[in-house]
This record gives sequence, C-alpha cells and structure tokens, in this order.
Amino acid sequence: MLKTIRKSLGKLFNSDSGKDAGKEAKKEAEYQSRIASELENFNDCTNVHELPEIFHYWSNKHLAPKKFHQLEITDPEQFFSLYVQKFQHAHPDQMIQIVSLGSGNCDMEARLARKLLDQNISTFIIDCIDINETMLERGRVHAAERGVEDYINPVVGDFNHWEPAKSYDIVMANQCLHHVVELEILFASIKQAMHAESHFLTSDMIGRNGHQRWPEALELVKEFWEELPEPYRYNQLLKRQEAQYINHDCSEHSFEGIRAQDILPLLTETFHFELFIPFANLVTVFIDRPFGHNFDAKGEWDRDFIDRVHARDEEAILAGDIKPTQMLAVLRKESVEPILLRPHLTPEFCIRRPD
Repeated sequence: MLKTIRKSLGKLFNSDSGKDAGKEAKKEAEYQSRIASELENFNDCTNVHELPEIFHYWSNKHLAPKKFHQLEITDPEQFFSLYVQKFQHAHPDQMIQIVSLGSGNCDMEARLARKLLDQNISTFIIDCIDINETMLERGRVHAAERGVEDYINPVVGDFNHWEPAKSYDIVMANQCLHHVVELEILFASIKQAMHAESHFLTSDMIGRNGHQRWPEALELVKEFWEELPEPYRYNQLLKRQEAQYINHDCSEHSFEGIRAQDILPLLTETFHFELFIPFANLVTVFIDRPFGHNFDAKGEWDRDFIDRVHARDEEAILAGDIKPTQMLAVLRKESVEPILLRPHLTPEFCIRRPD
C-alpha cells in the first residue's frame, strides 16, 4: 500500500549516488515511523473534530456571524454540504462523483450523505480515502447507522501518493492537508482528477509548520499568556504545566502540521480560488484542545479574555502584522472571479513566507 519510491522526484536510489540512496532510505524510515505514530494516535479516536466549549463560544459569537453567514455558510461542515448542493442544482441529472481525502471515521461524510438524501438528492457517491483501516471500518458503521452505506465507499490509501482512477466533480479535504508530506504530488493528483467545472473544497490549517506561531504572533500570544491564571496554563494534550508558553512543534514526531505553511503558497500556484475565507491566529492558542478545556465557556472573565484576544487577532490580521492560520476555500482548475471577505485579504496577502 505504501510506496517506497517517490516517482515524481525521478532521482531516488540513483546507482551513481550511494549518499543519495542512504538519505532516501533514512527519509523512508522516518516516513514509516510517522505513519506508525499517526495510525496509533487515531486508532482509538472516535471523534477527531471534538473541540472545547470555549471554541464554540468564540465560533458562534465571532466566526460564524462575522465571516460565514454573509456567504450562506453556518459552519465548516455545512460549507461542504452547501457546495455539493450548489453543484447538484447546476447539474441535476448528473451522478455526482465525490472524493473525500483523509476521511478518517467518515462521520462527516456520512452526515453529508444523510443531509443530501433528506433533501431528495440521491445521485452521488462519496469515495472516502484514508490510510487508517480501523477508522474506515468505523466509517462503514457510521454509514450503516445513518442508512447511507450505499453512498459511502471507504478506500484504504495514502493520500501522499494518491493516483485518482477517475474524474471527480467534488474533491473534499477536511482538516487533512496539514498532515500531507508530499503536497506537490497530492495537488497535482487533485488537479488531474478535476474537470473544468469541478470544485476542490477545503477547510484547513495554513499557519506555521507544526502549528507553531511565527515570531511576530508569538510576541502577542505571550502578552496574553501573562494574564492567565495558573490552572489555565496546563496543556491538556501534553499533560504538562506551562508557566511560560511553549511554542511546541506538533510535527516533530508525527504528521501534525508537517507542511502547514506550504499549503497556501502551493494552492495559489496550482489552482484558482473561487472563495477564500481566512481567519484566526492568536485566539486559536487559547480555544483549541491543548488549553481550551481549561476555560469556562459560561464564565464572564473567560469570555471577556477570549473576546479581547479575538479583537487583537482581527486587528493584526487585517493590518497584515500577522497572518491567518486557518481557511475555508473553494478552488477551481480554471480561472474564476474570487469571492473575498475583504478586497485586500487575498490568498497572496495571507501568505507568510519564512524569513
């Protein structure tokens, strides 16, 4: 299943270069080690999208009404459903071919299928591709429980080396691109799988590799960190107290955020944006899984703190002082007029190049 030769590079294991062969062997061993770590991390993960209550407070107050609602979007999951429905309305008699990359437990895909069927849309099939067979098996159970097993097709595969066997109308990548090492190969494969009217839909991370903060954002995070009471500084994921904020590299031993900072530049080089919604940087540190569970989503101090962090976040992003770390995007194979939240918040403006 996993390939040991990167065909696209065309130079691996060159008989004239023992050093290159050694480097590539080491690279492959590291890759396989990360694969094993990834499988272990997610084998028992039944809800990969579960987030702290304070995240939902922030999202419902600041993200959805101020960014999503004006574009008919309520939340990232509904975003995928909306664009599948739009495609179906434009092609009512067509069997819609959908592929979801890094689908994991296929829970989002099963809910999407159920929503489409409830709206009398039944001309579709969703290929769910993931490297983790345990999660795909859970996906089969999710699909059966929702009565959509005929519309969900779990496929075991490594999306770092995906070779599409057919053309797709909709390509979905939900919080998976930041796990991809071979982004260039994947994006070339996605483009190959698309036709002129295909939509590539993604909700993903576009910040620094390993979900670290760039220096300019780290300065601001540390300012707010000084306000936190000691119990709020406990990292729930790494099980450690952080008196000073630690700019942790999540990609050190896994694929988490391994090339996050390359996603947006490569997307701009490979595709055309139909829709681009960038958001969040500083606030994510405080509302995500490591520290978000420390906050009381109903507490007055907690809400005020998150409101202030969000306000500073927005101010700095709009000024270009820091760059957003997340996005929703619709991409096309051919040029289209892009829809932007603000005229200057283009994909190019939101790229943060390494120093």
